[in-house]
Amino acid sequence: MTVRLRAHHLLCMLTYVGKGYTPDFCANYDKIAVRLTRGEEIEIVAGPDDVCAPLLSTEAPHCHNDSVLVRDAQAAASASDLLGTTVAPGYRFALDAPLLARFRTAFAAGTTRTACGGCEWSGLCDSVAGSGFEGTRLIDL
Repeated sequence: MTVRLRAHHLLCMLTYVGKGYTPDFCANYDKIAVRLTRGEEIEIVAGPDDVCAPLLSTEAPHCHNDSVLVRDAQAAASASDLLGTTVAPGYRFALDAPLLARFRTAFAAGTTRTACGGCEWSGLCDSVAGSGFEGTRLIDL
């Protein structure tokens, strides 16, 4: 199977520690973290993805907001720079230990965090990155 991720969730997955919008959201994200840890392939998608799924049935989910689309574009640009290739809908890859380390190093250094500006979770992500990504659900591959 393939994990469908919008571009900014490439960054969010790095600091996910089991906190989120709702219990259903967290349970779903926990399952995705396990799938990614097992090496399941990622496909970049436009718009709502597998992480968003539990929120789509709520009233006015933010997953469709223009601000989220901007966040995706910024994250795709950062990931493209990091990976040396165009990260856009349809791009597929699998995480391995060296690639996860590259993502985490860049995130901790702030070089891939343009998309994080104004995000309500930014403070938590700062703390997680500052702790060396301790307690994240996406464990070393």
